Amino acid sequence: MLKITKRTSIPLSEIELSPIRSQGAGGQNVNKVASAIHLRFDINASSLSPLFKERLLNLGDRRITKEGIIIIKAQQHRTQQQNREDALNRLQTLLQSVTTTPKKRKPTKTSYGAKQRRLDSKNKRGKLKKLRGNIKP
Repeated sequence: MLKITKRTSIPLSEIELSPIRSQGAGGQNVNKVASAIHLRFDINASSLSPLFKERLLNLGDRRITKEGIIIIKAQQHRTQQQNREDALNRLQTLLQSVTTTPKKRKPTKTSYGAKQRRLDSKNKRGKLKKLRGNIKP
């Protein structure tokens, strides 16, 4: 089980993990050992709540396809087990990002003093320009 929140978790059977070959330069094991992990998670077929599914699908993340499948490729580490844990952690972080609801913004009002200071500085600047003769009638 992949734990997302205190109440929400996903069974590992819903997550498809497949080993693939890592990119880049390697040593003796290059092109032989499949140490990278390709993770696929279908949002629509998962046991997540409809609210989380909707938030995930509306998320503008490049890892989420149009069909609603999350694809994560983990190849930073040398071993397959470390890459597997890394992929699951990245999926967990992505899913946790949609669990919190952002606070609603309260529009604030400009203070009276700030308005007065702005008007005073404008007034002062206008008088200065008049004195120097920079304003053309």
